[in-house]
Amino acid sequence: MLSRLKETCPHIAFEIRAVKTKGDKLTAVPLPEIGGKGLFTQELENLLFRREIDFAVHSLKDVPGELPAGLTLRTVGRREDPRDALISRSGRPLAELPPGARLGTSSLRRAAQLRHLRPDLRIESLRGNLATRIHKLESEGLDGIILAAAGLLRLGLETKVTEYLPVSVCLPAAGQGALGAECRADDAETVSLLATVAHKPTELAATAERTLLDRLGGGCRRPIAALALWEGEILRLQALTADEDGRRLTRAEAAAAARDEATAVALGESAAALIAARGGVVFAPVGGRSENE
Repeated sequence: MLSRLKETCPHIAFEIRAVKTKGDKLTAVPLPEIGGKGLFTQELENLLFRREIDFAVHSLKDVPGELPAGLTLRTVGRREDPRDALISRSGRPLAELPPGARLGTSSLRRAAQLRHLRPDLRIESLRGNLATRIHKLESEGLDGIILAAAGLLRLGLETKVTEYLPVSVCLPAAGQGALGAECRADDAETVSLLATVAHKPTELAATAERTLLDRLGGGCRRPIAALALWEGEILRLQALTADEDGRRLTRAEAAAAARDEATAVALGESAAALIAARGGVVFAPVGGRSENE
């Protein structure tokens, strides 16, 4: 992203400030047990409010569906592969892992879908950065680990991937594979700057996914999945919600000609309403904003 900004705005000098968030620091605790929203964003948002930084770059899947008042989000750059990926110690794909195989993941969303598909699997909490998680595959004797494909691809680790999981097996998190830049809504200069590297198709798809996430009360503690893909001028949104053990899993799909933000938002709301109408697990009133946890 920074290279694109430098290309489009060569007259601007950019300074990078690395920040560890609560989610980065508490790697010994499973994400669902930490509590609260914004585990990977709050520290950065505090810096924005204090005007110590101009914008923060996030993995979009880590950004809650509802932003704090006064902040805005732009999706920057073309989306990387949104799928989840399996790295198995034996090199076997998911379908060939033995009964009782131990799989590591930090995501309730992944765990619920894997348990629904294969109740025999033993799902174990896996935290840390990519290098740490890959190391734990061997050091903790896991049979496999599930990671976002985008992170592996961005770091040139695609040779480690055993299998890219089909979305019919593991539907990704809202915004997975995309980057988001968050800034102060009243900072017109930065808003305009980020617009120069925005990718409109990715932004509209992410808007539909994140709207669904918000309407269903989603976050890293919720097994909710969403993926919007373009078919010509039509945006098709697949959605899923589940309970943690994967026994109750509900899918829905909606499509629309998403020409702008309003129609993308409406698409996300339609998919959320379908989930609720089908008796899916809903964590907040459909049509309303999710409450802080």
